Amino acid sequence: MSNEQKLGLIAGNGRFPFLLLDAARAAGVEVSVAAIKEETDPEIERRAAEDAGVHVEWLSLGELSKLIEYFQRRGVSRATMAGQVKHKQIFSSIRPDWRLAKLLLNLRTRNTDMLLGAVAKVLADEGIELISSTAYLEPLLATAGVLTKRGPDEEELKDIEYGLSVARGVAGFDIGQTVVVAAQACVAVEAMEGTDAAVARAGALMETLEDEASTLERKLTVVKVAKPKQDLRFDVPVIGVPTIEGMVRARATCLAIEAGRTLLFDKTQIFEIADAAGIAIIAVVRGE
Repeated sequence: MSNEQKLGLIAGNGRFPFLLLDAARAAGVEVSVAAIKEETDPEIERRAAEDAGVHVEWLSLGELSKLIEYFQRRGVSRATMAGQVKHKQIFSSIRPDWRLAKLLLNLRTRNTDMLLGAVAKVLADEGIELISSTAYLEPLLATAGVLTKRGPDEEELKDIEYGLSVARGVAGFDIGQTVVVAAQACVAVEAMEGTDAAVARAGALMETLEDEASTLERKLTVVKVAKPKQDLRFDVPVIGVPTIEGMVRARATCLAIEAGRTLLFDKTQIFEIADAAGIAIIAVVRGE
């Protein structure tokens, strides 16, 4: 089997690694999975047991040398990252080996993009190209336009316009990629806790404001964007069923994402839940 038919998969948490694994195997690609002990679903072991074209090796965050040695042993020259690794894991739980420790010492800024970019360079130096995490999954990228039965109303469109400007500014500083807006006021900004937690926080805050007889409208609009110079090799924006379920609990009424830059997992279920709750979902083209 040629190296072009082999793929290394650095698997984080959630369903993303499984979707990419399925797509790669459907394309006849042999997949060597580097499963992260602190993040990857153990279900990945069952997949390897059932499919001779899938191999799994477990490693901890920080074991960069072990990752490189594993991929080289498996004849991997192309690799991709799929699935989230919690920011707090990266910057608090990590125990770097000598190679990663050296890399960390040379970082100008200790943020996620800088760290992963440096890891990508080390992999490239060892003959392993890190490719886009959307590889094999382009059909799951959001297409432009209204994606649900209901489109945003006039007030929600105003919140989207405001939210896009705020979210893109925040994302440019690598703080987060999601903001939650009500009546052109920013209710919550995503940081290390992630999108779903930011939505829950916004919902809880709105309940508090209601108890205090606030004049702020209850309607919440969630806006999630890519970073200005998003590197699709890692940290691509993702929307899944848990996000929509969280919006229902928070009583959010609208979701805006970026077309062609956001992956939608379980589209049918997402739209069913959104339509049942009267949530509008729209994918906008960057620049709009």
